[in-house]
Amino acid sequence: MNALTDATPSATVVHPSACVEAGARLGAGVQIGPFCHVGAEVALGDGVRLVSHVVVAGVTEIGARTRIFPFASIGHQPQDLKYRGERSTLTIGEDCLIREGVTMNPGTAGGGGKTTVGRRGAFLANAHVGHDCQVGDDVILSNNVMLAGHCQIGDFAVLSGGAATHQFTRVGAHAFVGGLCGVENDIIPFGIALGNRASLAGLNIVGLKRRGFSHEAVHQLRRAYRMLFSSEGTLKERIEDVAASFPDQPAVQQVIAFLREGGERAICTPRAGRDDEV
Repeated sequence: MNALTDATPSATVVHPSACVEAGARLGAGVQIGPFCHVGAEVALGDGVRLVSHVVVAGVTEIGARTRIFPFASIGHQPQDLKYRGERSTLTIGEDCLIREGVTMNPGTAGGGGKTTVGRRGAFLANAHVGHDCQVGDDVILSNNVMLAGHCQIGDFAVLSGGAATHQFTRVGAHAFVGGLCGVENDIIPFGIALGNRASLAGLNIVGLKRRGFSHEAVHQLRRAYRMLFSSEGTLKERIEDVAASFPDQPAVQQVIAFLREGGERAICTPRAGRDDEV
């Protein structure tokens, strides 16, 4: 039985034109379409589907029921000129959607040797996940989004078409990045960033509502945001003031934890003179 449409839920089907190297591990119900290539150290979870012309290489593990569309390149050596062939890994979670032309690279010795992508992510056409990235659950990368090496993307973050993130950038959970943004600095959880060189433009209110945050939680986040990015005192002082003012607000404390943790990049802030409604 070679036709993918003939497969039963428990059947593993490999098209005769596909190449699956000896050593590859295939779960139950895996479907590998025409002209795919699966490397010897690849593991495909139950129900994974490679539609056609997909290449999965390296030490790569793909979670159950993930679907990968034509011309995706998953697990080839990282695009880092310092890479010297060291063993590194790429792990992709369950139930992801990986569309045409997507590229995902494994880690490097300089970044811990692993790239991880969470569950239920949607990676649309020609998106790129660079080496040593850590991508959370339920993340959306729209068409042509580019993550440079070592980026950290929080759960439920959305990056719109053509957005590009600088290496070592952090994008917090539930944040929204507008189309064609150049993201040079860290974006707080729940924030919304817009512009050619991204600046903070308020809170991701639409995302908060979609995720079921209460009216009170959103209201408290608005208050905390205004305090954090006011002109009074230093940012460090404002962080401590907000932490003390909202001790029982988990969403606010998530933002505070993100800011205190710090990273390689500065924090993305509102543009001078900008007065967005948040």
